[in-house]
Amino acid sequence: MGKINMGRVILAGLVAGIVADFLGFLVDGILLAPQWAVGMQNLGHGAFPVSAWIAFNMLGLIGGIVTIWIYAGIRPRFGAGMGTAVRAGVVAWILSSMIPNLSFMWVAQLFGRHLTVYTTAGALVEIVVGTIAGAALYKE
Repeated sequence: MGKINMGRVILAGLVAGIVADFLGFLVDGILLAPQWAVGMQNLGHGAFPVSAWIAFNMLGLIGGIVTIWIYAGIRPRFGAGMGTAVRAGVVAWILSSMIPNLSFMWVAQLFGRHLTVYTTAGALVEIVVGTIAGAALYKE
């Protein structure tokens, strides 16, 4: 097995994170913004401040790097390409979105079920598409 090219992991991961962050803005910042506003109001909070959006995007970049690292790690077993990128993206989504969202939004009932389902499904698309974009740049 070859070694993981960490320089490419970072580069491709930043691309994956940027793509996922952009799609996340479309989903949560535009399409679901009214539902997020109601949910935050129900919790006694105002809208997300700009600092939160910056933090969300920074975390998205870190998530992109980690996701491409997962892709690089499973690539020798599954081969390079879109199928492996989708696998890595789904693993990252389960760990970074599905489990936390279902735990804190659904089980703890902090937000409505529709918002939970929509944002979690949106995150699946965001992360998988971002991973595919980043994986296209990864080389060992």
